[in-house]
Amino acid sequence: MILEPFPPALPYDFVFKLARDSHDLEGYHKLRREIFCEEQHVFETDDRDLFDESAMPIVCKSLIAGMEDTVVGVVRIDERSSGLWYGSRLGVSSGFRRLRHISPGVAVRNLQPCYAALGALGAGLIYKAVSTACALGCHEFLATVQQQNARFFQRLHWQPLENIMLHGLPHVLMRADLNHYAAAKKVA
Repeated sequence: MILEPFPPALPYDFVFKLARDSHDLEGYHKLRREIFCEEQHVFETDDRDLFDESAMPIVCKSLIAGMEDTVVGVVRIDERSSGLWYGSRLGVSSGFRRLRHISPGVAVRNLQPCYAALGALGAGLIYKAVSTACALGCHEFLATVQQQNARFFQRLHWQPLENIMLHGLPHVLMRADLNHYAAAKKVA
């Protein structure tokens, strides 16, 4: 009898939060390099830019037995003028992009809805980004989204504004419909 190897077990519990300590920030930058430099080849060795100086980094971390483990998703937000916020560098670790099962506790713990059918972690990061900005006085939230991801954002109540080229790739400038994003009850 031949035994097939089991697929790796994936956690199904997560926390979305601002990256504040050195461990979270290290995981945040490491995952950004993996996605935007090594996987997508958008940048050569590092994707940091001048927006990183003022941006608020947000991470999604897996939870194992209730304890924070690995950074599996990232996004950053920054205010470019009074009330005008931008989100950028959204990414989810490749092993977690098609995740369809998440703990019901994720919505309760993070005080935000969960969208398991829509790409749970990416949608959760988007919600955390916009709701955090709303709690900090956002009146308009924009993002430049890689063209292949624009439909995903539209399903999450974003409107396309214009097609642009950014870093040599087609992107879409999009605006979040803030009526669908409640201000975060806590900014953490």
